[in-house]
Amino acid sequence: MTSYRTLLNLSLIASALALSACASGPMASSAPAAAASSSVAMMGTLSGTKQVPPNTSAGMGTVQTSFDKTTSMLSWTVTYSGLSGPVRAGHFHGPAAAGANAGVALGFTGAMDSPIKGSAVLTAAQAADLMAGIWYVNLHTAANPGGEIRGQVEAK
Repeated sequence: MTSYRTLLNLSLIASALALSACASGPMASSAPAAAASSSVAMMGTLSGTKQVPPNTSAGMGTVQTSFDKTTSMLSWTVTYSGLSGPVRAGHFHGPAAAGANAGVALGFTGAMDSPIKGSAVLTAAQAADLMAGIWYVNLHTAANPGGEIRGQVEAK
């Protein structure tokens, strides 16, 4: 009888712990989960081989973005090194898949030194193209006015 009582007590304790864990899980408070799901992190790797047409630039770079679906705010940081010269212009281009070219969708403003940081509120059409993975970042130099390095922006 003693072992049955011990087993019953252990079962009750285990059940209480399991219920306690459920109460503190994701369903306990939906506010943090909703806030976390409104932001989408995206990134891309920039190189001359991704240019259309490709080039032999030794330059490399990355773009990291955060897009808030609630406010349509896009924030970005572009880092780069090894380019043939100073960046004269930088842009998000789209809509275009990797291997295709498109016009400027959103230009960078301010200093073009690495890292390039910025933010902008996107239109519904821009947001749809960004989320579809059909935007890319292109950095332009004097030696490569059509773009020296490029990278597609994709969800992590």
